[in-house]
Amino acid sequence: MKTRHFLLTLLAGVAALLGTSQAMAQQQQRPIRLVVPYAAGGPIDNTARILAERVKDSLGPVIIDNKPGAGGNIGADIVAKAPADGLTIGIAATATNAVNPWLYSKIPFNAATDFAPITQMVRVPNVLVMNADTAKRLNINSVADLIRYAKANPAKLNYGSGGNGSAGHLAGELFKKEAGIFALHIPYNGGNPAQLALISGQVDFNFDNLATAAPNIRSGKLKAIAVTTLQRSNALPDVPPIADTLKGFSIDTWWGLVAPAGTPHEVVVKLNRAFVAALNAPETKTRFASMLAEPVGNSPEQFGSFMKSELAKYEKVVKATGAKVD
Repeated sequence: MKTRHFLLTLLAGVAALLGTSQAMAQQQQRPIRLVVPYAAGGPIDNTARILAERVKDSLGPVIIDNKPGAGGNIGADIVAKAPADGLTIGIAATATNAVNPWLYSKIPFNAATDFAPITQMVRVPNVLVMNADTAKRLNINSVADLIRYAKANPAKLNYGSGGNGSAGHLAGELFKKEAGIFALHIPYNGGNPAQLALISGQVDFNFDNLATAAPNIRSGKLKAIAVTTLQRSNALPDVPPIADTLKGFSIDTWWGLVAPAGTPHEVVVKLNRAFVAALNAPETKTRFASMLAEPVGNSPEQFGSFMKSELAKYEKVVKATGAKVD
């Protein structure tokens, strides 16, 4: 009887351990939800899907959940308020985590405290472009030429953007401030109309996303004057950065991965290792290069420090423009 009781007890213990192991396995097999605060098909969504495919062997399935709206605020808020268990992560971008907190009069999350940084994913240079015929007519071939012309011809230049508070608008205002010049801002209803206005000669210059502007730069319709990153871009190696003329000028587009604040450190580290490895894979770099996006895999601490500096930078820029969204 004692032997039988011992065996039954042992079997019960084994069954309990197996049940616990199965529960843990099921927990580990639960897919990670990656919230993209923009519509499917755009560059941010595409890069998220590329990485989700590459990390499935180390993290298991990663499901992309597009939650567009309110300039990205809806999706960002979902991440901020999700359980801090590592099963919901999201995209933090220039707009959601640096611009919107100052642009929107009310925002449902705190960009500085509601997220645990995982890693920056990419940066996409912006580029200062002019209508090629306008640049030739005004003899503008460099940032210095543009500044010189603007100072010699006050109130004669204008620039377009995709709207008040857009990336192009903020870049233009920062440029005007740093260069000490004036140019009239003409807002359009989106980036494409702004680029069409530049091509048709309705405006003199724009700050555009390099991926968007590249086809018209290659065709000769637009002249690339400078990129807005601190260093030259691999996509336009012959085009200098504005920082060569205006020291420290930097206003490129970026996005990365975050988890809800309070996510355990070991979980953040695991996510960081998997996604940084995916970003450094040669295939990833090749695919991102086709979108003119430059992979940036860094530590949670580095990404957190970067987002903090961007938040502070855009506070000054947005307030200087006076732009507000109610």
